[in-house]
Amino acid sequence: MSFDARSRERLEALGRTLPQRLPAPEPKAAAQQPSAARHPVETERNPEQLFRELMTASRDGTVPPHLMDRLRALEQPERPQAPAGMVAPTAVKAPRRNDNDASLYTEFQQLLLEDDG
Repeated sequence: MSFDARSRERLEALGRTLPQRLPAPEPKAAAQQPSAARHPVETERNPEQLFRELMTASRDGTVPPHLMDRLRALEQPERPQAPAGMVAPTAVKAPRRNDNDASLYTEFQQLLLEDDG
């Protein structure tokens, strides 16, 4: 591709003025303190308190499924981990919930459905 003399001079002049260093980005305050402003729903470890926080945070009583899963996981008693060299038994029974727990979940679900209707 060929340029006339005037176009070439203009391109060379632009080439001398363009390459300048960009200013360094300033560090963001949020990146330095990621856990400072976390909601109690994200940090609570007590299942009863987590339930209270979920109900307080919810305007209409609905709770996202991932938070319900987190609540259920916190309600499950922790099982001791087997040492690395041991083989886990094949027929391990899951801990059974008593009927009271199931009825509480059913009542809670019914309350949520009543609010929708």
